Amino acid sequence: MKVAIIAPTYLPSLRANTIQVMKMSQAFVAANNEVRLAVPEESTKEPATDRSWESLAEQYGLRERFPIEWIPASSAGKKYDYAWRAVTWAGKWQAEIIYTRLPQAAALATFRDHKTILEIHDYPQGRMGPILFRAFLKGRGAKVLVVISSALASDLQKDFGSPEIQLPLIIIPDGVDLDRYKDIPEPRTARLELINGTAWLNGENKASFQVERFTAGYTGHIYPGRGVSLIIEIAGYLPGMNFLIVGGNPADVERYRSIVAKSQLDNVFLTGFIPNSELPRIQAACDVLLMPYQKRVSASSGGDISRYLSPMKLFEYLACGRAICSSDLPVFREVLSSETAILLPPDDAPAWVETLKDLSDHPSEWKKFADNAKKTAGNYSWENRVRKMLTAFA
Repeated sequence: MKVAIIAPTYLPSLRANTIQVMKMSQAFVAANNEVRLAVPEESTKEPATDRSWESLAEQYGLRERFPIEWIPASSAGKKYDYAWRAVTWAGKWQAEIIYTRLPQAAALATFRDHKTILEIHDYPQGRMGPILFRAFLKGRGAKVLVVISSALASDLQKDFGSPEIQLPLIIIPDGVDLDRYKDIPEPRTARLELINGTAWLNGENKASFQVERFTAGYTGHIYPGRGVSLIIEIAGYLPGMNFLIVGGNPADVERYRSIVAKSQLDNVFLTGFIPNSELPRIQAACDVLLMPYQKRVSASSGGDISRYLSPMKLFEYLACGRAICSSDLPVFREVLSSETAILLPPDDAPAWVETLKDLSDHPSEWKKFADNAKKTAGNYSWENRVRKMLTAFA
């Protein structure tokens, strides 16, 4: 089938939703569909310096190729002008499916009778959010609604339920490239490879990073509520462990580096942004992977997403086959259990410290969790997401 994918934001960028849209585009290609991706290009922004496929493939960890169309979008248009142009573009191409996370595009596409799959990750926000969502539901082309958690599905059905939601509503958490986690090295071997072959550990940092140390890692954005401050606090109690914090916008990274320096911690390493293609080998260098999300979690927009979130790192951690220490948020229990992760209070630093000590002292414990995690990861590939969507669409 001809699948037009309308991205919600410009790329390349450091936003997680750009990773998700690129992974889903690749998964649609892998499912033998003809795919084209539309991306907004704001006239007030400088064009990305390198839009070559090779650069995008490295940043987003891609192996399947697909064409990308940058479509004009004005900042004053609030994505409505972009949605109009993108839907028109999809129509001219005679797309058989439009798949998008952009409410403006979904509402317009269904009104114009284009068969549309809308995926949403948060409750419709602001004055226009509910209006656009209802417009999608009422459109002749609305075919499938995809949400990332049962909590979000429940709230939508309560507030927009029958007779409005009459199309298939399917719950599909985020996904992972399982192939990229095959045959990854054991933690110590992976650490040796990192110390010998990376540019992000150099100078004093490289001298401080000790390969033999038990290593805890966090990957992803470091917005408020992601628990980076908790990791730094924990590191102060465990000077004999390495703590890797991978990712984040430059301003956030520098702010936390200043905190680490003031605390005189030589066991915390903030790498800054790492291309997605490099992520598996860095996660592999960790004995345990951390998800210390707090009770309130900020998205890139600043809104609280703690009730609904489905972070990509969760599925990467599972596929990596390492022990996982996660905050015990209700939404995480939709995927995790006491068999696959150690679930801890999000604001109880002593509990995290004791757990990490125990894992370090008893390697067999983390091996048990790691094996269960890797088995669970098999249910969450990007390709599985696409298959479920196309089944619902059919």
